[in-house]
Order: sequence, then C-alpha cells, then structure tokens
Amino acid sequence: MREHAGAHADMMVADHRKLLWPHYMNLMLGLWLITSPFTLGYLSEFVPDANQLRVLGERGLPSFEWRNLAMTWSDIASGVLVVIFSALSADSYRRFPWAQWANAFVGFWLLFAPLVFWTPLPEAYANDTLVGALVIAFAVLVPMMPGMSMEGMMGKPDIPPGWAYTPASWVQRMPIAILALIGFFIARVLGAYQLGHLDGVWEPFFAGSGEMQGVMNGTETIITSDVSKAWPIPDGALGAIVYMLELAMTWMGGKDRWRTMPWMVLGITVLIVPLGVVSIYFIIIQPIVIGTWCTLCLIAALLMTIMIPYQLDEFVAMGQFLLWARRKGKPFWRTFWMGDAMEGGSDDTSKGLLGTPREMFREANRGNSVPWMLLASVAIGISFMLTRLTFGNSGDMANSDHLVGSLVVVFAIMAFSEVARSVRFINVLFGAWLMAAPWLLDGAGSALSTWNGVIGGALLIALSLPRGPIKDSYAGWDRYIV
Repeated sequence: MREHAGAHADMMVADHRKLLWPHYMNLMLGLWLITSPFTLGYLSEFVPDANQLRVLGERGLPSFEWRNLAMTWSDIASGVLVVIFSALSADSYRRFPWAQWANAFVGFWLLFAPLVFWTPLPEAYANDTLVGALVIAFAVLVPMMPGMSMEGMMGKPDIPPGWAYTPASWVQRMPIAILALIGFFIARVLGAYQLGHLDGVWEPFFAGSGEMQGVMNGTETIITSDVSKAWPIPDGALGAIVYMLELAMTWMGGKDRWRTMPWMVLGITVLIVPLGVVSIYFIIIQPIVIGTWCTLCLIAALLMTIMIPYQLDEFVAMGQFLLWARRKGKPFWRTFWMGDAMEGGSDDTSKGLLGTPREMFREANRGNSVPWMLLASVAIGISFMLTRLTFGNSGDMANSDHLVGSLVVVFAIMAFSEVARSVRFINVLFGAWLMAAPWLLDGAGSALSTWNGVIGGALLIALSLPRGPIKDSYAGWDRYIV
C-alpha cells in the first residue's frame, strides 16, 4: 500500500511538471496586476460625470478618491499574492498542493473587488474581471487539478452503469457554456450601468415605463429600484460573476467528472438551479413590486432557466455514484472531494467535438426531449404573464396570473430534462389555482378573462398529465420518471 501511494505521488508530480506554463502565465498576470493602477490611471485626477454622481448620491458611498485608492491597493496586494502562489504552484506539486487553490481564491476576489469598492473606473472593472477569470483558469482549469485521487483519474468508466451516454462530455456541456457566456455579457451591461460607467441601457419594449415614466426606461428603473439597492453590491454585476463561475466550472474536469469531481458537479448545479430560481424570482416580482419590466433581465432569466434541464442529468449521475460508493463502504467525504473509480459502465465512444454539426447537436441534447405537451404548457404560462395587456386584468388577479404563469414556464422547461420529467406534475397544482383564482380574487378585466382562467387552467392540467417520450435510460433513476 505504501509503495502504491509513493508511485501515485511520483506520477502526480511528473504530470504536474509537464504542464507548468499556466503557473508562469499566472505569475505574469500577477506582475500585470501590480502595475495596473499606475498604467491604467487608478490614481490620476478623476472627474466623475453626472451618472457617477447619481450612483454616489443614491448609495451614500465613500469618495471617488477613496474608492480608487482601495482598488489600487487591492490590485497591488492581489498581484503580489498571485506571484507568490504561482511560484509555489510551479515549484513542487508535492510540497505546495494548496497553492493552486489559493491562487484561484485570489482570482475569485478579483471578480468581486470592483463591486465591493464600487469602482468608478470602467478600466478597473474590466481589468479585474478579465485577470480574475484568467487566474482561476490557469490555476485550476488548465493544469492538473490538485486533490484528485489516482484511482479516480486512472479508473473507469466514462459512462455511468445503466446509461447509454456520459452526461459530462464536452459537447454535453456546450449549451450551458454558450448560455452562460451570453448571460455574462448581459449582466456586465447591467452592472456597468449600476456602477455609473454607462449613461443608459438599451430597452426596446419598456421605454419610459414604470414609476420613473418619462425619465428612465423599464430596465434602468428596475436596476436602480429599492429592490436592487437592497444589495450591498451591484446585483447586475453579481449576476455576471455567477455566469462567469458557471462558465469556468462548465469546463472543469473530463467526461467522467460525475465520478472524479462530485463536489464540482454539485457546485455548478447549485449555481444553475437554486441560484437560477432566485434570479427568476426577482424577474417575477418586477411588474408586481416595481411596476415595469426589464428586457435584458427577462432574457437573462430565460437563459438561466434553459440551463437547468441541461445540468440535471449529470447531477443524477453524480448522486448515483455517491450512493454506490456509500454502499461499497467507501468514505463519503473522501469520495465526494477526491472522486473514485466505479464498477460497471463503459467507455465513451462518441465523436464529441470531432463530429458533424448534426451529431454534435444530437449529443448535446442527450437527456433532454421536448414533448409538444410541455411546449404548450410554456405557451399557456406566457399567455398568463401577459393578462394585464390582453385582458386588462389588474390588482391581485393580474399579479396572480403573472406569478403563476412565470412558474408554469419555469417548471415546464425544467421537465424538458428526462430525469426531471416528473416535475411537470407541479403544474397540475398551478392549473387548479388558475381555474379557482377568478372566483377568489379581484381584478379580472372581464367575463372573458374569468373564462380564460378556467379554460387555461384546465388545459394546463390535461397537458401536464402525459409523460411524453423518454429516449434514454438512467439506471435506478428510471423508476422516478413517471
């Protein structure tokens, strides 16, 4: 056993030495950070414009000079730490295995620093975002990730036992990566406006609406509302960090990461599902609490919702692996953090990124199917979100329709995932409420609106009962797909 452990350690060190360039890239990024405040003008004479004065006045923030100085010291200190941790990471994997994670933590701080200090400089915001993301990538994504067991790295399988495909192939992750990248760019725009870097935000549909009618469009009204100000940092820019982390974690590990990196699979699932539901909740309350809409926010929420079914199959595979390991008497936390091999399963023989576009599209959507019943449910949900406009509903009735319609859309899209197809039954309850709401709440625009609730609710119930086709098998999880 001791000889095996020694051979394991020697192999890890040898593999580490073959891939040292990411650590030297981080070392250079650290030097860049140290010099950034002086080359990008952090300490130059700063004259705020009217929009930045608005942000300062509304938030009661410290002076621009103080915030620029805080960003200066943050970048210098972060740069020094990146240089030190990069040197330690490159020196010896065996001596300093923690240094890579320490560098990733510094990169994580760089993503937050411009928000914590409410930097008035667009250059500082862009610099820390880009450098922070690169530091994380070069610390733990490109090189061999520390803390993985040799049994997990060298063992098998790629495809979980009882499955026909691996839920962690590169092509399987591509939809999440594309959606996260689009969401990141959207959230960056919202965050830049909240920081005072932009004079306005594009809003094609809800211009001059809401409580600031004639002054702000719907998007600007929402991202400067009391709901937004309840956050200590710009919530739009916080969303950009979440998308950035989703994008980074999407590319972590190989096509067997459901068993080699369970902690990471759980982490990205938490970012996509629970945090996604929270972001969708804030979209739901926009017309109810604030009285207007935000087009960019709606697009970002839709992107987050669509990510959910693409992630759930990998989460189920990870759960099955941990359950198997527990039954085999393996230590749970060691398996969770370091991974392991597994009996059964098979190798992945798909072409992956070398396949034709059609083959890649089919592989990317393994584990998902879109029955017409669920598409119709989505359409019903959207129609109820718009009853303020289509039927003239108001008050409690309009708010109820919007809330329930939004949730119907979310759960119908979640049910696109075959492992989560049973989630559609939640919409049966929403359908029953839509039928009852016109008789219980005030604000129905007309008798036609009342019958719309009754008929729409009944149709939603009928559409939520059929399961629809299931194209793949998921071992023991099949019994829960009803």
